[in-house]
Amino acid sequence: MVMTQPGLDAQTSPAVARNRDPILAVLRRVLPARGTVLEIASGTGEHAVHFAAGLPQLVWQPTDLDASALRSIAAYRRPAQLPNLVAPLELNAASLVWPVTSADAVVSINMIHIAPWSAAEGLMAGSARLLTDGGVLYLYGPFKENGRHTAPSNASFDASLRHRDPEWGVRDVAEVSELARQHGLVLAERVAMPANNLSLIFRRQEI
Repeated sequence: MVMTQPGLDAQTSPAVARNRDPILAVLRRVLPARGTVLEIASGTGEHAVHFAAGLPQLVWQPTDLDASALRSIAAYRRPAQLPNLVAPLELNAASLVWPVTSADAVVSINMIHIAPWSAAEGLMAGSARLLTDGGVLYLYGPFKENGRHTAPSNASFDASLRHRDPEWGVRDVAEVSELARQHGLVLAERVAMPANNLSLIFRRQEI
């Protein structure tokens, strides 16, 4: 494989270097052995390249709503030359129509707190449309539990998010789980992650 440096469109998220390996360790355990993974809100594209490289048996489909993010994903994808990392698609999680009609798993990292609640609603509804019985929805990020933040840093982060946009904010696990349940997605596992984050693994069950 010939590797070159990403182009000028490539963006960098400092958090990726810290969280990508812990996330990958969970994904290796909970994702199916084969199939297509739809990543919602892929951001810079750094996660997509790392996970596609670490999970070569899975086709990785990155998406984002933001045009600059889509350019960044493409900028990382080109030099990586990974056969299982496909071209990014524009996708609005809150939309009733997605450009993908099926997937074996859905992954969304650090999205639902930096978006209005309608994005979480759309994520659950869309995942339910795409996934078959037993299919996985994986969420990662900061969450409240029992109405409380798990760390002072998360409380400060939540306040800063809500200052930027009143519709944003750290979500509560119970609230997210209830929304998922309404769409036939059951919380199967909660995994504590570094830096006061959580991995939430939901599985599709026929309603």
